[in-house]
Amino acid sequence: MPTKHEIRADFGHDTIVVYQAYDDRIADSALAKGRFVGPHFSFSRMTWIKPSFLWLMHRSHFATKKGQTRVLAVRMTRAGFDRALSIAVSTDPTARMYPKYDAWRAAFGAAPVHVQWDTERSITGDALGHYSIQVGVSRHVIHEFVDDWIVSISDMTERVTKLRELVHGRRLDRAKALVPPERAYAVPDEVARRWS
Repeated sequence: MPTKHEIRADFGHDTIVVYQAYDDRIADSALAKGRFVGPHFSFSRMTWIKPSFLWLMHRSHFATKKGQTRVLAVRMTRAGFDRALSIAVSTDPTARMYPKYDAWRAAFGAAPVHVQWDTERSITGDALGHYSIQVGVSRHVIHEFVDDWIVSISDMTERVTKLRELVHGRRLDRAKALVPPERAYAVPDEVARRWS
């Protein structure tokens, strides 16, 4: 059973997979170039990356929500992901690193990366008893993410469509076989205390 705030992800020795959902224009350009490019992808706003595949399924309604009809698996360096976490501040003002609200507010306002924990979801969308991390990469580090951290981008949309059909048909055993494997991703306590 995962702990309440535990990062779970599909990762290897050097890379980790995060998921994002976009419209066709952004997805097609990213797949063609192997990285996110303008004009439709914005480099001036925060982009949220999510290691939990099932949380993104819940968020995008299995790739049926407007503007989120294409699901991309973004393989990025663990060094980049770890760097993002090391400079992140939680969206929750009760994070243990900031015992006083004003200290959190000042840190949050200046933070180049935000971390948010949302209730994890099962394959059928039910709320689970632990949380899933989202990492918000701001305009201050987004070029690092795009230019230095991304290793590859692949299109998961066809797989998601099949998964959605299986879930709606209650063929859950077959559906679960399409969910990427995820396991606990360890980070040093001095990093985790920034957002837990």
